[in-house]
Amino acid sequence: MAQQISSGKQKPKATTIEDWARSDVYHNSFLIPQDSVLDAALKNSAANGLPEIAVSVSQGKFLQLHARAIQAKRILEVGTLGGYSTIWLGRALPEDGELITLEISSKHAKVAEENLSNAGLSSKCKIIVGPGHESMVELPSEKKFDFIFIDADKPSNVKYFTEAKRLIRKGGVIIVDNVVRFGRVADPEQSDPNIEGVRSLLNALKGDKDVDATTIATVGEKAYDGFIYAIRN
Repeated sequence: MAQQISSGKQKPKATTIEDWARSDVYHNSFLIPQDSVLDAALKNSAANGLPEIAVSVSQGKFLQLHARAIQAKRILEVGTLGGYSTIWLGRALPEDGELITLEISSKHAKVAEENLSNAGLSSKCKIIVGPGHESMVELPSEKKFDFIFIDADKPSNVKYFTEAKRLIRKGGVIIVDNVVRFGRVADPEQSDPNIEGVRSLLNALKGDKDVDATTIATVGEKAYDGFIYAIRN
């Protein structure tokens, strides 16, 4: 018997993280090919004891597509970890492009250097080791960045974003990761340093005429979370 397909409105149903993980994997199986270099980066990071908190496959592809869409030639990343997101972004660059990524941990930076070398991106991607905000302050603003991705300690979000505005060109894109946090940021009964770091950034952005911004929720293989997406006015 042929399956009947209803033409009516779909009824909502309660979902779990497993439902969204399955959906993420399903969609990615059509849109994002397996990549041995990216897989190796994750395996090398795990083997060296780095926390498994890199962006998901679909988030990495999202970042890469946006960098390509604006034809970014200079990218700044705050928070390298093992270089997984760095590889996604580095691959968006043209031959004469440049990516600077900031990492506080020398151990993480060493693993990232290995992963970037394996990806053939060492010539385009430079790692600066040290506290992220201090490193940003030392970067000159004369040569602007086209795209900035912030994925470091959340209590410093406002400081990172303030420097990002100084360093980004007009029309450039700033993306901040982990701003939904399973919906806890919007729950007044929830509080921790990471949640408060996001709330401080949202308060700073309210009425900020320097940028136009929105939050994009991301649910999938890893977590219920989201990006703040901002364009420099």
